[in-house]
Order: sequence, then structure tokens, then C-alpha cells
Amino acid sequence: MARENIYQSLEVFYEKIDQCPLKDRQFNFFELVYVISGIGDHIVNENKIAYTAGDLFLITPNDYHGFDLNGICEFMVIRFGENYIKEYQWKSIDHIECLLYYASHLSGSVLVNNEDQKMMSLLIQNLQQAIEHESIYNEDLTRHLVNAIIVIAARNIAVIKPKNISSNTDVRILQILDYIQENIRLPKLLKVEAIANEFGLSPTYLGSYFRKQCNESIQQYISSYKIRLIEHRLRFSDKRVHEIADEFGFADESHINKFFKRHKGKSLRAYRLESA
Repeated sequence: MARENIYQSLEVFYEKIDQCPLKDRQFNFFELVYVISGIGDHIVNENKIAYTAGDLFLITPNDYHGFDLNGICEFMVIRFGENYIKEYQWKSIDHIECLLYYASHLSGSVLVNNEDQKMMSLLIQNLQQAIEHESIYNEDLTRHLVNAIIVIAARNIAVIKPKNISSNTDVRILQILDYIQENIRLPKLLKVEAIANEFGLSPTYLGSYFRKQCNESIQQYISSYKIRLIEHRLRFSDKRVHEIADEFGFADESHINKFFKRHKGKSLRAYRLESA
């Protein structure tokens, strides 16, 4: 798997290609990819989603992804690290990085609002013009356009993200969420005692702290996050049930089916048939 790093707080570029230069890339930064033209499939965390012009994908530092292009496609790519979004004083989005990290369970386009889709198209056109034609104050103009794009992405994610996170989430919770996401396939590392030990906390304090920040228990969050990933496997991958069970550390098909049915009220096979 190729791993890419970012050496500036912000990188913006346009590309017109007929094949993805790298597959299964993993980053140490956020990447927004806007599809200007073309069709194909976006593969993120082994889920395959068809894309078309006007789609916007957000890839977090926890994801690995690539594109299968069906002919020539045009993309606008925006890359930024955590420091970039922390540098800007967002007026009403106190913890925008937490919101962006929550998009790691999404595979499809983050744009769900029709009016925002139109606005995004205009912003991308202006951004493309700004980076292609050097002029005075171009860097400032580029940053303003990128910030507008991030805000639009964030408010669309806010509509489709889990609604259990509070508006005054402490930044420290991001490290815990990141740890859970990285180890979601390793049940032993997801025990409260293991997580508490990782962050130098007592299990009791971790439990009350997490509930205060996210309005649910840490085990409820782990279960719902795992369910979302399993749903994506069922909808967007060809993996068999026993393969999904192995991936997420379940003993066998019976074990994962009991877990899934307890939360969704149906078996994995029934869910896959309904989603087909």
C-alpha cells in the first residue's frame, strides 16, 4: 500500500487523467476530491462507489482509497492537514476537525444538499481559475475559496453524520475516536480497559468522559461504528459473510449475525438482499 505525506499545510491542484496513478493510497492528511467531469468508481476502505460529475469525496487520514476511471476524468484535489483547519478561526464550527473525522464512515459523495451542489460547482470553477492564473493575492484568494469549500462539506456531513456527538466536543476526544477507528477490526484493543490504558486514563473516567462528549457510551459508539462499516461491506463490496466476520474479529458467521441482528433486526444476508 502506498502512503503519501503532505509537506505544506495546504495543497491544491487540478488533474485530467485516464487512469489513477496510485491505488490503495493512504494519507496522513485530509483530501477533498471534486469530480469535474467523467465517471468511474471510487474505492475507499474496500468499498466501491460509482461517481459522476459533481460528486465530492472526503478522505480522512484513516482511509485508503483509489479510483477506477472509465475514460478521461477531471478532478480538483484539495489536501490539508489538521494544522490547517486549526489555524483558521471558524466562527461557528468549534471543532470542525471532529466533524471531518466523522466522515471516515462515509464512502459516497458528501454533497447531499442540492443548493450546496450548485454552490460547490461555482467555487470549484473559481478555485481552478485562481490556481491556473497567477496574480496578486492569489494565495489568500485560494485559501478563502478552500475554506468555503470545507464549510460546505462540513455542513453536508453534519446532516448525514451520527447525531449523537455534542456541539462542544473536547478536542481530546479526537484521539480516542481515531484510535477506535484504526483498531475497529481488533476486538482486544477495543475493550474499555485497553483504550483507557492507551490514553493513561482509568476505565471509569474514560467511560464517563466519553459519554459526556459523545452522548453515548463508548461501547455503543464502537458497536454503531462497526455496524456502519459492516453495512458498507454488504452494500458496496463482494465480500462473503464469513469474510466480513473474519475482518472484524468475529468468531464465525453465527456470531456476527447475532451482533448485526441485535442492532438492525435482520441478518446480514437479508440486509444485503434488501440493499441490492
